[in-house]
Amino acid sequence: MDWLLANVPALIFYALAGVAVAGAIGVIAFSHPVHAALSLLATFLAVAGLFVLQHAEFLAAVQILIYAGGVMVLFLFVIMLVNVRHLPDEPQYLRRLVPVAVVVGAVLAILVGVGVWAALGGAPADPAPLTTVAGGAAGNTEAVGWSLYRDYLLPFEVVSVVLLVAMIGAIVMGRRMEEQP
Repeated sequence: MDWLLANVPALIFYALAGVAVAGAIGVIAFSHPVHAALSLLATFLAVAGLFVLQHAEFLAAVQILIYAGGVMVLFLFVIMLVNVRHLPDEPQYLRRLVPVAVVVGAVLAILVGVGVWAALGGAPADPAPLTTVAGGAAGNTEAVGWSLYRDYLLPFEVVSVVLLVAMIGAIVMGRRMEEQP
């Protein structure tokens, strides 16, 4: 019983990691888009749980509100609007690329493994930037906001302009498709 109590965080981590990996596999394995979207939702919620385990409550809340809430609703609306039941069947012209995809996946897995191995051998990450503001102790949310709007304001604004341009482009392309017979 003592072993179980001592290893509860590790057990919760492995359970959440398993749910996240199973959900990610489900996203690409399910052929029905609604089932794939629900798998993606399970992955988002498991990642939010992993954030909570790392004491990043703000990121967990953002993960649930933005991704699990907003993005999933957007995906489901797109699935409903496209009406995937009546799409014409497309030939599977990508089957010849499966060996290339397997090789690229193996290379990426090796790179991730080497990165994890190198990270485990080095010094642990310093959590101080996410717990201090101007040298004083602060909450997680305050530290993230301070860092984002003071140190990384220019990249934050550049990303917002890029997203605005992408949204306007999607609207323009959607209107052109609507006008054409």
